[in-house]
Amino acid sequence: MANDDNLHKIVNLNDENRVTYFLKEVRKNQTIWILTDEHGCVMLNTEDEDCVPVWPSKETAELWINGEWNTCKAEAIGLNKWYSRWTQGLLDDELAIVVFPNTNEQGVVLYPNELEDELRKK
Repeated sequence: MANDDNLHKIVNLNDENRVTYFLKEVRKNQTIWILTDEHGCVMLNTEDEDCVPVWPSKETAELWINGEWNTCKAEAIGLNKWYSRWTQGLLDDELAIVVFPNTNEQGVVLYPNELEDELRKK
């Protein structure tokens, strides 16, 4: 991600294209990005699910650091650590994942095992 125009275009892709971009970038960089604050990982809520939002890069995650989230920081999680700890931990906690939400809090909700299955596809 080189410049602000490119970042703006990526963030404004439709939900399906953001998921495709997320999967490609995470596979390439072997890293998933979350936001954390003093209480831990930040969450988004849908009508049905409590979700952990994830992003493909530090830059895309940091777009969310404002308003009520202005004390957050972007944190990288290596893909191997994600597979070994996060997938099962999120399942155990009955949490879903919202993949690369846009700044209107819209994104595709996946269960942790679904995200791992998608990431492991070539």
